[in-house]
Amino acid sequence: MDSLSELINLLNSNEKQSFRQFLQRKNKRTDVKNLVLLDLLETDDIEGLKKLYESEKNNDAYHALRKRLQDNLLLFLSQKTFENNHSDTYDALRLVVVSRFLLENDVVKVAFKCLDKAERLAEQSEQFNLLNELLLLKLQYAHLPEAEDLEVLTARFLQNQEQMQREAKLNMAYAFLRQELKEIHLNGKIVNLTSLMITTIRKYKIAAQELMTYKAVYQILFLANEYAAIQQNYGLIERYIDRTNQFIENRGHKKQANLFYHISILYLLANFHLRRKDFTKSSSYLKEMMDLMVTDSRYHALFYLRHQLLSALNLFFTNHADKAIAILQESLSHTKQPSKPEDVEDVRIGLTMFLALCNDKGSLKQLSLLTRTDAWYEKRMGMLWTIRKNLMEILVHAQFSNIELAMSRLVSFRRRYKKYLQHTSEERVLLYLKLVEKYLQKPEVVFEEGYKKEVVGFLGSGENEDIFSLSFIGWLMGRWEKGMAYSVVLGLIQGDGREARAFFKKSETKRGK
Repeated sequence: MDSLSELINLLNSNEKQSFRQFLQRKNKRTDVKNLVLLDLLETDDIEGLKKLYESEKNNDAYHALRKRLQDNLLLFLSQKTFENNHSDTYDALRLVVVSRFLLENDVVKVAFKCLDKAERLAEQSEQFNLLNELLLLKLQYAHLPEAEDLEVLTARFLQNQEQMQREAKLNMAYAFLRQELKEIHLNGKIVNLTSLMITTIRKYKIAAQELMTYKAVYQILFLANEYAAIQQNYGLIERYIDRTNQFIENRGHKKQANLFYHISILYLLANFHLRRKDFTKSSSYLKEMMDLMVTDSRYHALFYLRHQLLSALNLFFTNHADKAIAILQESLSHTKQPSKPEDVEDVRIGLTMFLALCNDKGSLKQLSLLTRTDAWYEKRMGMLWTIRKNLMEILVHAQFSNIELAMSRLVSFRRRYKKYLQHTSEERVLLYLKLVEKYLQKPEVVFEEGYKKEVVGFLGSGENEDIFSLSFIGWLMGRWEKGMAYSVVLGLIQGDGREARAFFKKSETKRGK
C-alpha cells in the first residue's frame, strides 16, 4: 500500500467527509481534480486512475496532483490532531503558541499567565523539550515589567537543560537496546540481557539516579518484556520485575508524574505474572491498571483492549472459558476507530485460540477476519506473533477437517519461515510442524506410543513451559485424549506437564520389565 492510501485509511467516514469539505474550501478553481483522485483512491478504481489524465505524457501532472493531495491531507491531519488531542502536552503546546502571538501583539500580562500554566503542564508530563521552548520565550521577553526575575528564570532554564541532556542519554540508550533486541529476534544473536543493560548504561554514562523515573523504569521493563518474549522464558527477567515493584512501592506515596507510564508499567507487570502462571497477581495488577484508566478517558480508550485481553487470558487459563470468550467478543463488538489495529488483531487472535481449544467452529470465522498480510503482521506484531498466528491457522483448519487447506498452509509456512527459524535456532518449531504434518497425513498416528512420546517430549524445556507454547502442545495431545483440548491445556498449565511426563516414564518402565 502506498503512503497516500495509508494516510487516507487513517480517516473514518466522518473525517473523510470533513476532509472533502476542507479541500472544497481550499480549491480556488473548478477544474481541480483532488476530490476526484480522493474518490478513486477510496474505491481502488485502477481504471479510473488511468483515465484521470488522458495522455501518458501527463504522468508528471498526475504525480503532482498526488503530492498536493498528500500535502493537504497531512495539513488536515495535523490540524485535527491539534484540535482533538487534549493531553497535557498538547494543552501546553497550544498555550505556548497563543502566548507567542500575545507577546508579539503586546498583550503581555495574559501571555505570561498562559506561559506559567503551560510550564506547569509541561513539568507534570516531563516534556523537557517543550519546557525549553517556553523558557526561551520567557527569556526573550524577560525585559518586560511583568516578566519573572531574570536570575530565577535563568537558573530554571539551566536546570531544564540538564534534564534534557539526561533524557537524551536515556533515549539513546533505549534506541540502542531496541536495536540489539532486533538483532536477537531477527538474526538469533545470543545476548545476556543483564550484561547488555550494564554495558549500555556505562556506554552512555547514565547514573543510577537517572533511571529512577517512571519513563526510565517503563523503558527498561518494556525491553525486558520483549527479551523474555523472544526467549519464551519470563523467568529470565524476574530481577527487573522485583526492581520495578520496589520502585513503585518507594514512589507510591508521591504524586504521579505521568499516568501513561504508570499504567504501562502495571500492564507489563500483569503480563509478566500471566506468563509465569501467577494469575492471581496478574489480576491484581489489572485491577490497579483499571483504577488508573478510569481517571482519564484518553488512557481508558488507549489501554482498554489490552486490559481486556489480559483479563480474558487470566480467566481462560483458570477454567473460566465462557467468561473469557464473552469478554473478548464484547470488546470486539465495541471496538472504535481510535483503537490501534495491533490491539484489535491481538484480541481477535486470542478469541480464535479460545474458541479453537473449546472445539467451537466460531474459531474459523474469527480466523477469516485476520486478513492482513504476513508482511504487515511481521512488521506490526512481530515475527513470533506472526509465526504463532500461522501455526494456529494450520491447527484450526486441521481441527475442523479442512485437511487440504491445512496442508497448503503448512507448506506455505515452511517455505516462508524455515530459513528464519533455522537461523534463529528455533528448530523446535519445525519439529512441531513435522508432528502436525504426520497427523494431517495419517490422523490415527496420534494413538501410537512413539508419536505420543515425541509430543510429550516438547514439555522438557523451559521455553516450552510458556502458556502459549503449552497451548500448542496441548492441542496435539488433545488429538488422542477424550474431550476438548482445553482440558488438556488446563492440566498442563496447572501441573507444568509433570503428570504427562510421569505417565510416559511409568509406561516405559513397565515395558522394560
